[in-house]
Amino acid sequence: MDFDAMRERMVAEQLMPRGITDPKVLDAFRKVPRHLFIPPELSLNAYADYPLPIGESQTISQPYMAALMTQYLDLAPGDKILEIGAGSGYQLAIILEIAGMAYSVERIQSLAEGASSALKRAGYNNFRIKVGDGTLGWEEEGPYDGIIVTAAAPKVPDSLLMQLKYGGRLVIPVGGRFSQILTLFRKEKTGVTLKEICGCVFVPLVGRQGWGE
Repeated sequence: MDFDAMRERMVAEQLMPRGITDPKVLDAFRKVPRHLFIPPELSLNAYADYPLPIGESQTISQPYMAALMTQYLDLAPGDKILEIGAGSGYQLAIILEIAGMAYSVERIQSLAEGASSALKRAGYNNFRIKVGDGTLGWEEEGPYDGIIVTAAAPKVPDSLLMQLKYGGRLVIPVGGRFSQILTLFRKEKTGVTLKEICGCVFVPLVGRQGWGE
């Protein structure tokens, strides 16, 4: 199976025509082997234009949505990034292709272990994953240049905003359990601004500052 060609086609047909223009993001999606982050039996669908199940009632996001979130995160080499919801590890791998160091909080132990193993198999080492309540962030490792949340919250968790540096960006789906608005928050010394990006559907962000079980 020619996964390299499949990645090139994914970038050319799914990402670029939809407004993904950041060269760093496009290069990352060309490089990261998405097929290593999904169940082997789904390899034929690894670069398809839709989410895929990864177990524990969780999914790996559609490539376009992952790219859109990454582009709005506005990554730069050397950035310190926090991800909430490691899932398969794929989004973290995309981040690691651009940023300097990344941390991830995953609520489900089996997914945290699987993501860590997949990332190491793919050659990534500049990351740390812990099991915990992602709505509380990872305060002892902050502050962060950017935070990305790969699950939907009823409102932006205060803990995450507090752990952002001034000038930092937070990308998060906000809304109800079944539909949300992907939203970009920027933290400045004068306050926090927000930009609504698009409608989306993510699994719920479960935790003290998110949804209940």
